[in-house]
Amino acid sequence: MSRIAGLIRESVFAHYFGNSDAADAFKAAFRIPNFLQTLFGEGVLSASFIPVYAGLLAQEDEEEAARTAGAVAGLLALTTSILVALGVLLTPYLIDLIAPGFHGAKRQLTIHLVQILFPGAGLLVFSAWCLGILNSHKRFFLSYTAPVLWNIAMIATMFGWGGRYREYPLAIILAWGSVVGSGLQVAIQFPTVLKLLHHLRVTLNYQTAHVKEVIRNFIPVFIGRGVVQISAYVDAVLASLLPTGAVAGLAYAQLLYMLPVSLFGMSVSAAELPHMSGAVGTDEEVAPILRARLNSGLRQIAFFVVPSIAVLLVLGDVIVAAIYRSGRFTQTDVIYVWGIIAGAMVGLLASTLGRLYSSTYYALHDTRTPLRYAIVRVIFTSGLGYLFAIPLPHILGIDARWGVAGLTISAGMSSWVEFALLRRTLNRRIGRTGVPVLYLTKLWTAAFAAAGIAWVIHHYFRHHSAKLAAVVVLTPFGLVYFAATLALGLSEIRVIFERFMSAANRAR
Repeated sequence: MSRIAGLIRESVFAHYFGNSDAADAFKAAFRIPNFLQTLFGEGVLSASFIPVYAGLLAQEDEEEAARTAGAVAGLLALTTSILVALGVLLTPYLIDLIAPGFHGAKRQLTIHLVQILFPGAGLLVFSAWCLGILNSHKRFFLSYTAPVLWNIAMIATMFGWGGRYREYPLAIILAWGSVVGSGLQVAIQFPTVLKLLHHLRVTLNYQTAHVKEVIRNFIPVFIGRGVVQISAYVDAVLASLLPTGAVAGLAYAQLLYMLPVSLFGMSVSAAELPHMSGAVGTDEEVAPILRARLNSGLRQIAFFVVPSIAVLLVLGDVIVAAIYRSGRFTQTDVIYVWGIIAGAMVGLLASTLGRLYSSTYYALHDTRTPLRYAIVRVIFTSGLGYLFAIPLPHILGIDARWGVAGLTISAGMSSWVEFALLRRTLNRRIGRTGVPVLYLTKLWTAAFAAAGIAWVIHHYFRHHSAKLAAVVVLTPFGLVYFAATLALGLSEIRVIFERFMSAANRAR
């Protein structure tokens, strides 16, 4: 629900902003406060806090769990408040670092937007603390649907003011809408969190053993996320040096190619982390539990990510047009964004499976190994990214705007390096893991067979409206893929359907 709301938000954004200077400014501006959210938010806090908090719950020590949660909340609130204040004050200097290619009115707009967005990012960090509590209590629905409110706030802002203002003032109004949405996202989670914690006392006590453990876990993950953000920073800098539309085009593409990562990689990893963290016993007793959950999760992820890659490669223009083509977003922009997405498909499977491998390390209270491999990944991404984005288009004699596709290709290649390192080291600790080659072969066969049939259907519907074409083309793709996997003897679709029905019955 959250990701679908995000797609709707971006579709509305594309309608009002297209690939304009204002779109570039808003996307670049959002990267800076998002840096704060990423470093202190969901991924880092989940990796450092959930293993400790879920472990206390598994030991039925709810009082100590509440004390630890209160101390983490206090320390997080203090640190984030200081960083938000510094961020607002230092914004002009941050712009020179993140978007050196922006000048004049475009640069001034970006500065103004960042100063508005920073407090909202601080609120979203606190939302990540709520998510850690809820997930540890196996309450996934509220924590992952709360961002729907944030998306609704932004969509309502654009619908309410988009017809009355041009791009620059509308971007400023939209930034304020984002801040309001951030507050709503926290507000809807907080009452349930208070009920689960019973006796919450927010403190700054960092002296207890469990708080110290959270901090010890936090620092390597924080540095690891920071290293990964350096890669995103390099991409943003390189994109800002390319012609107008490169920054916005990259952002439009990222929303779509990160969708499988969010829906399948992050969701399975988030669901498995509390379960893995609750495994108790000796290393020999814990290893088979982790291995079984990891292998099962990898199969689930691959079952959905492989067809995602096939459909985005073969029918990416259909998807991009259905979501974005409207108003100022033209067919030329559709092809441009599709090309950027195609580059990202190089490493999508590795990136998604790597999320679950990292969660397994975190469940083992090992945050340093993923950090080391993240550094290796960033070194590869930065070096290849520069070569593929700047000199390569010139050498090949193609439009410089296509350097953005070089960025996504280089990131994909680096994801495979990181994935191979994560898997090799973990296999030495808990035994052989991974997705069987035969299983992957059957998935790829089913996915491209379905994509081929859907492409033929698209040939006859390419002149119809973008949204109708998407429905007519993508529906057969899904049906053929699921039928083909059943015919090839893969049971995942049956198991997933049974789990979905069981969850629906429980919800009723």
